[in-house]
Amino acid sequence: MKHYYLGIDQGTTGTTALLVDENWNEVAEANVEHSQIFPHPGWVEHDPEEIWLAIHTATERVLKQAGAEPSQIIALGLDHQGETCAVWRKNTGKPVHNALVWQDRRTAGVADQLNEKYGDMIKKKTGLQPDAYYSATKIQWILNNVEGVRDEIAKGNILAGTLDSYIIWKLTGKKVFVTDTSTASRTMMIDLAKGEWDQTLLDIYGIPKEILPEIANSSQIYGYTDPKEFFGIRIPIGACITDALAAMFAQACLDEGNIKTTYGTGCFMYTNLGDTIKYSDGVITVAAWKINDKITYTFDGGVYIAGAAVQWLRDKLRVIWNSAETDAIASSIPDTGGVYFVPAFSGLAAPHWDQYARGMMIGITGGTSREQIVRATLESIAFQVYDNAMAMQKDSGTIFESMKVDGGPVKNKFLMQFQADILGKPVAVPTVTEMTPYGSALLAALATGGLGKMDDVREIWQANKYYMPQMSNDERESRLAQWNRAVERCKNWAVPGEGGF
Repeated sequence: MKHYYLGIDQGTTGTTALLVDENWNEVAEANVEHSQIFPHPGWVEHDPEEIWLAIHTATERVLKQAGAEPSQIIALGLDHQGETCAVWRKNTGKPVHNALVWQDRRTAGVADQLNEKYGDMIKKKTGLQPDAYYSATKIQWILNNVEGVRDEIAKGNILAGTLDSYIIWKLTGKKVFVTDTSTASRTMMIDLAKGEWDQTLLDIYGIPKEILPEIANSSQIYGYTDPKEFFGIRIPIGACITDALAAMFAQACLDEGNIKTTYGTGCFMYTNLGDTIKYSDGVITVAAWKINDKITYTFDGGVYIAGAAVQWLRDKLRVIWNSAETDAIASSIPDTGGVYFVPAFSGLAAPHWDQYARGMMIGITGGTSREQIVRATLESIAFQVYDNAMAMQKDSGTIFESMKVDGGPVKNKFLMQFQADILGKPVAVPTVTEMTPYGSALLAALATGGLGKMDDVREIWQANKYYMPQMSNDERESRLAQWNRAVERCKNWAVPGEGGF
């Protein structure tokens, strides 16, 4: 009988379940989307109970595709959205409010106040500059705005955390309440060097430590699935990590200076810093993972809107039917006709950090076509990746020779070629494109002995294709100059106190 590792990628727009066999081959994959809730401009929410059901549905579908039984699963690894967080009741398991998504900007004003008063201290302790992006102000908002929650905390009936802690708590039948160091480092609540919740910060935010999960390794057996909650089986849960960092592990970016980018709803780039904490004005510093009680640090360059911009073309503008067709559309014309699109729907993240920036398309004329708008959208993803890569290269002190990439959008040949052209460096696409659930499956295998040691990942990783830069330096510099002009024009657009802020 064959056996499998199950990687669950609980992402921003949906949940992907991936089965990996004992020879590290992808066997089957299934995705289930969940609702995006927008109560006000700048606010983004998810229903944790819908996500919980999506995990079951995706797992059921992937087992059916593979013709496998739940009993054939050796171990389960979970990766997730990162900063998206929930608060729920112990006695019922019911969330007190929808989860606040990492894209949500309702706490931008609070983040501004924290930055003004405590910015330097928070950056030194956490590696993060105060921003609504992180979990702390989101949890604080729920505690302060949902009636009765503070009273229930006093009675010991409230738990709070990022979605991984909620999911593992549910999977284990309410027995295990845990998060990992990579996730906790994105909450703006830990001492990054110690990998522990920081009481000084918690006091500033007004978040009681007792409602937060235990911080653990990114690869270890946290507990076992409760048969009543998960397909009647008891299997070890062996991995918990932020989504793009699961991909970083699968990409074998284990050495200092290794750089990779995961393309998805957003776009996330990492440069391995080894065991040294370094700081940057443009990108943040987080824990990549903690394995065998040793933390590896990384620069993190987050782009809020990448694949979500293509989704916007489909769902809001309705100029495309599906994301796959953008490849041919963008390739059908030589350029954008001078159109530049900055998809700052939720502000600009690294390296600009302007939570009041808003999306802008500029250079439009009466002759601007649908094809040019589609191409400008894809180009905007590559430009944002370039901005982060340059910030990381400068502040890490290491020069990368090529960039590893993963995620659904890497199937887009136009995007990958344009990315190599703008970087002026080769872009390496692996054989496995959905590296995120693959990474969580590998980390679960590491915890349960199927993968002998971390270094074995180097032998597993294989390149499918290298995209080599073809653009001249003059053209590259010209396009980057125009992109930078567009970015500057979209900054500081939203007015504090208006539009959901």
